[in-house]
Amino acid sequence: MKEATAQLIACHECDLLLEEIPLLSGGVAVCCCCGASLYRNTPRSIQRTLAITLAAVIFFIIANVFPILGIEIQGTRNATNLYGAIHALWNQDMHMVSVLVFITTLLIPAIELATMIYLLLPLSLRSVPPGIAGIMRIMHVIKPWGMVEVFMLGILVSLVKLKDSSTIIPGVALWSFGALTLLFAVMAASFNPRDIWVHLNPEPVDREAAWEEREERE
Repeated sequence: MKEATAQLIACHECDLLLEEIPLLSGGVAVCCCCGASLYRNTPRSIQRTLAITLAAVIFFIIANVFPILGIEIQGTRNATNLYGAIHALWNQDMHMVSVLVFITTLLIPAIELATMIYLLLPLSLRSVPPGIAGIMRIMHVIKPWGMVEVFMLGILVSLVKLKDSSTIIPGVALWSFGALTLLFAVMAASFNPRDIWVHLNPEPVDREAAWEEREERE
């Protein structure tokens, strides 16, 4: 019998060391001690996440170019985009709020989309981008700072407060931000970091052989 080399993984909840096992398509491995999800097998997750990311890029550009909403008061209509709103906050001496809006709704989402494309596009073309470990660390650090959904919530609250005193005209960017919020959620659910490292493995695992070797050991 050929002895198989066991690859150990640590549970991120209880730190128990477990032997990594092959999974069927769509399968999820859980910790036998605490029940936490360890990893899952999602076929073509890299290509799927790349497609979602490219769609998010399109909506992100639209959301930042076109007006978010327009306000009409006594026949006077004003409309602004995201950059105009940030600039208006800065001119009103709300510097901290302006910087926070710029970072959380414009800068961080742009970096997140750029890093995802930088990572996934070469991998989908069967090449390895340089500095992949650093890119993964950057994505892990900046992810909590992307707050497009919080920005959308703030817009909705503002619309409710302004609807009685003025006429609100939703802009193209408002719907784009809504679509972008959904795409970011789908992208996070579709992206599986473990598949990146599996994709980089020069010796892919033969799942049927792995199952046979596991049955022999048991």
